[in-house]
Amino acid sequence: MQDIISRMRAKKQDEGFTLIELLVVVVIIGVLVAIAVPVYLNYRQGAADKSAQSDVRGAVSAVEQWYTDNGNKYPATVGPQTVSFSLDASPTATSPKHVTLSDNTKMVYHFTQLAGTAGSYKICATNEGGTGKVYIYDSSKGGSVKPATGASPDVTNCASLTTS
Repeated sequence: MQDIISRMRAKKQDEGFTLIELLVVVVIIGVLVAIAVPVYLNYRQGAADKSAQSDVRGAVSAVEQWYTDNGNKYPATVGPQTVSFSLDASPTATSPKHVTLSDNTKMVYHFTQLAGTAGSYKICATNEGGTGKVYIYDSSKGGSVKPATGASPDVTNCASLTTS
């Protein structure tokens, strides 16, 4: 009997992982996933915000093209648009006054007539996949596209939104 037991001990050369080793690997993978998922989601929100800013820049170009083509007059106010931003009554996809908006972007154009001037306009946009920020271009101030300030800015109230 001693002989059999000693032969079994001598043959035991199984090379596998213990349960503890496997548990340690699973815990390490869990920690890495817990770090990576929130970072990935933040990148997605940032990308959605950047797409809203880019759409506003494209719309500014379309409005300025309209201004040049229509006797130095800006177009009238256009309500919320979600698929494309258009200033023409019958737009085409190749029209310079047509901007295809990014997915989940909502945009508003608001024109204000000022006495003795061509007027000014604001273009506001937000992306539902982003952080909820509203981005504004105000032609009376010029400059670049900036985030709206205030407690909870809403893109539909574009006329009353301000930037810092």
